[in-house]
Amino acid sequence: MSGGGRPEARGREDGGLLPPGTAPLLALLRGGRARTRSELAAETGLARSTVSARVDQLVATGLVAPAGDAPSTGGRPAARLEFSPGARVLLAVELGATHGSVAVADLAGRALDARTRALSIADGPGPVLDWVADAARELLAPWSPGDLVGAGVGLPGPVEHATGRPVRPPIMPGWDGLDVPGEMVTRLAARGVAPPALPVLVDNDVNLLALGEHATAWAHEDDLLFVKVATGIGAGVVSGGRLQRGAQGSAGDLGAVHVPAAGGRDGDHGGDLEALASGPAVASRLRARGREATTSRDVVALVRRGDPLAVAEVRQAGRDLGEVLSTCVNLLNPGVLVVGGSLALAGEDLLAGVREVIYRRSTPLATRHLTIATPRSGPDGGLRGAALLVVQHVLDPA
Repeated sequence: MSGGGRPEARGREDGGLLPPGTAPLLALLRGGRARTRSELAAETGLARSTVSARVDQLVATGLVAPAGDAPSTGGRPAARLEFSPGARVLLAVELGATHGSVAVADLAGRALDARTRALSIADGPGPVLDWVADAARELLAPWSPGDLVGAGVGLPGPVEHATGRPVRPPIMPGWDGLDVPGEMVTRLAARGVAPPALPVLVDNDVNLLALGEHATAWAHEDDLLFVKVATGIGAGVVSGGRLQRGAQGSAGDLGAVHVPAAGGRDGDHGGDLEALASGPAVASRLRARGREATTSRDVVALVRRGDPLAVAEVRQAGRDLGEVLSTCVNLLNPGVLVVGGSLALAGEDLLAGVREVIYRRSTPLATRHLTIATPRSGPDGGLRGAALLVVQHVLDPA
């Protein structure tokens, strides 16, 4: 067996990954610096005998490994220890309106291998989740089922995070109320790649994009707002360093927010943000004026070719987006506003419209140190977010 799995040690007998009391020690080692037992005792305030016993437990699980000796200060040098993220693996799944991606990742959230393909979420959960499970079986071939600690899944619609069930998702026929965790576990277990009690965590795709972007590029910022502009429009909110989902998991649902006067266009009395600034909405207006455009990708292609009408429409979409985001900036006071999604690939034209309105309508204090940017996490930001969702679940002390 390859991939760093340790068949002789699987963690706690009750199915948990961490032995009791070891999470604070592992949290220190996950920071990236190797430490001796004495250093761990000094930093945690625990007795050295307690630290030694708990470190031995972590070493037995494979989550902690020797990292050489510390510099000698006279006498026998102390052994150092480090986090071993390859000790287990997890699945990360990102499903969009027109694509799907599945990755196997380590306990640092780093993708080790991945599969991506075009698909339609509107085909329903059967064929989509069957493909996910088949891709997972292929990716997990080097590991045994005991090495898999969980799966994180991002969906392009509202999700009740506590249950993992989509709630009236507008572009996902057949998914409403579906027990996605249960369906995933059934399919993975049937293919022999996962235990029947595998934790499966499901969230809205933009929440996972926010998690991935924050961890990859803005970990030093406690407050971040990630806005995805694609087939739909939504936001992921990181406040106080933690993802905020709201009471039922619907925080950040911007698509249905009304935009008064739609940016002041003559004869326009306003409309929902998604009907004004999403990729299909912009494409529809361009199509009505003689351009060949159906999707966000078509719009971006026209912008990159310098089509003046496409440039103007994308900039206006940015202004409409800015009308809503200016209120978000005043309310949440993020340090970073990231505008991503397929329409954001149009580049500065969308961002220029957003900035124009935000700096005009938001308070000077809220925008004094505000950074407005495109994503830095790359095309795999959603997969990284899905992986981190699982990492936090199995390793974070909270």
